[in-house]
Amino acid sequence: MPEGRPAIPAELRRAVLLEAGHRCAVPTCRAHPVDIEHIDDWAKVKEHKFGNLIALCPNCHRRKGNGPDQIDRKSLRQYKAKLAVLNSRYGELEQRLIKAIAGPLRASDIRQGPVKVPNVMLPHGSGLSIWNLIQDGYLVQTPRSSTDTPPMVESYQFTQAGAEFLMRWADAQPLDPPPHLAP
Repeated sequence: MPEGRPAIPAELRRAVLLEAGHRCAVPTCRAHPVDIEHIDDWAKVKEHKFGNLIALCPNCHRRKGNGPDQIDRKSLRQYKAKLAVLNSRYGELEQRLIKAIAGPLRASDIRQGPVKVPNVMLPHGSGLSIWNLIQDGYLVQTPRSSTDTPPMVESYQFTQAGAEFLMRWADAQPLDPPPHLAP
């Protein structure tokens, strides 16, 4: 820490770490351990504020800058905003579904046509835990087929809007609030 720079208060550090799940805030990275980094440099702002702090792994922290192959401040602000949308809107199960489905989508080469997202099987009664994904039009329950679906399991499918949301998440693009929540 540079001389004369106060340490980031423990509660503020904790809030930034909780926001990112104690992992790198860059969605395509998510490594750990992490450093707490100022989006706008400390030397410029001379303060520790939640909105200007982000959790980055050492590798992504070193890549912060404006040159080629570096992570610029605009991108860091988008990553921070994406965390805010996810954390303020979606619960733990919803976020785990997003990450579990979007990761393989990003790894595959499916961008040459309509996005095909696999059905998600969840225990009966999980609808309340994924309520916001359903309300936002990203996930729908599929009809139960007596031969395909085991008892006490419900099947859900991401809609086209949901698939596009997953692709934006997987590609580290900005996530806007769902249209019915937009200001």
